[in-house]
Amino acid sequence: MILSKKLTSLVGKTNAKYELIKNKDKILVGFSGGKDSLSLIHILKRMQKIAPYSFEFEAVTVSYGMGERLEFLKKHCDNHNIKHNIINTKIFEISKDKIRKNSSFCSFVSRMRRGHLYTYAKNNGFNKLALGHHLDDAVESFFMNMFYNGTMRTMPPIYEAANKLKVIRPLMFCRERQLAGFAKDNNIETINDENCPAFKTNIKMPHARAKTKKFLKLLETENPKLFVSFKASFANIQTDSFFNRGAV
Repeated sequence: MILSKKLTSLVGKTNAKYELIKNKDKILVGFSGGKDSLSLIHILKRMQKIAPYSFEFEAVTVSYGMGERLEFLKKHCDNHNIKHNIINTKIFEISKDKIRKNSSFCSFVSRMRRGHLYTYAKNNGFNKLALGHHLDDAVESFFMNMFYNGTMRTMPPIYEAANKLKVIRPLMFCRERQLAGFAKDNNIETINDENCPAFKTNIKMPHARAKTKKFLKLLETENPKLFVSFKASFANIQTDSFFNRGAV
């Protein structure tokens, strides 16, 4: 398995700065089978070999209940000695009755999937949930929240859920193109849009993220260090410069 030193170094720096993984942690990994979560499970597998502490992890895939092709994910994990399980749900069936035409389908499915992961973690003794979000996700979410929701928020590398489960994002310093490169370099089959429930509904497809990606790509052509600045900015928030009544 080809895993670049740059990628492992970025994860190592994120882990060291935010203390994401500690000795004796039992980590559940949300494993969709896309390039991001595939990169994550292999980086964690490498960390188990070189870290000066021990931890365990299990990759778990949430099935939406629409006949997804998931067998090859199980085979991939078996081939690399990575523990894997599938949570069978009825998310797709439930969404037909719960989602209104102009509602955010992706947000609903994401909340349902996260809920199943939280429950599985609680019932099986995991103290942390690892997700495959990266720097591009964080920057895109920041602009989507600002443009469409009127709020300034993004994705933290670590936070505590309502049920006290720690949610961590070890790939937060990584770029999406680096994770795509990992899958390509290793010729790994990945899950793509064919397993997305939105493609099997009459719900209008969300365009906000695609538009935001295009916007940021244009900005980055003009400023190649754009995402370096964003990463620094997210750790240098000066709240007293905003319209906050509590600041004075």
